[in-house]
Amino acid sequence: MSLKSDFIKYKKYSGNKLSFVLLLTQQGLWALTVYRISNRIYRSSLFKPLKKVLLGFALVHQKWIEIVTGISLPYTVTIGKQFYIGHFGGVIINAKVKIGDNCNISQGVTLGVSGRGANRGVPTIGNNVYIGANAVIAGPIIIGDNCVISANTLVTKSVETNAVVVGVPGVIVNYNGSKDYI
Repeated sequence: MSLKSDFIKYKKYSGNKLSFVLLLTQQGLWALTVYRISNRIYRSSLFKPLKKVLLGFALVHQKWIEIVTGISLPYTVTIGKQFYIGHFGGVIINAKVKIGDNCNISQGVTLGVSGRGANRGVPTIGNNVYIGANAVIAGPIIIGDNCVISANTLVTKSVETNAVVVGVPGVIVNYNGSKDYI
């Protein structure tokens, strides 16, 4: 399960090596724990009636996490290993979003649906992507690997690998990548 890799990343950033302390103090890790368990049930091949009951409990826990932490992380989202939510509050991720490995997001981030008709959809986020506070990424776009989406940026167009995007609307300012952010 990817939850172990999430704990490793949280230990790296917090400096605290005790998993139970992290679980008590990191709201992003609360949301990820509920997500990872619920997503595992969702993707399992359990007996269908049992799966429905367990997913019902998962929805209740997901709603509790939303109320307590302000993080909406549906169990249908696809998230790779070592995901990190830096600060709690205002994190909204659409149920159909795909996020790669080793990504960091900050508070106030929205990964959502946008567009009309055939152009309606949700973003796909590559590996090693850093998304700053209050950034919005919306629509059927692809954010390449090793990108930085800076704070308060609106991205509605696909972004190439290693791009650093700033502003409203988002503009690529360089290709220095996310190495120093992740």
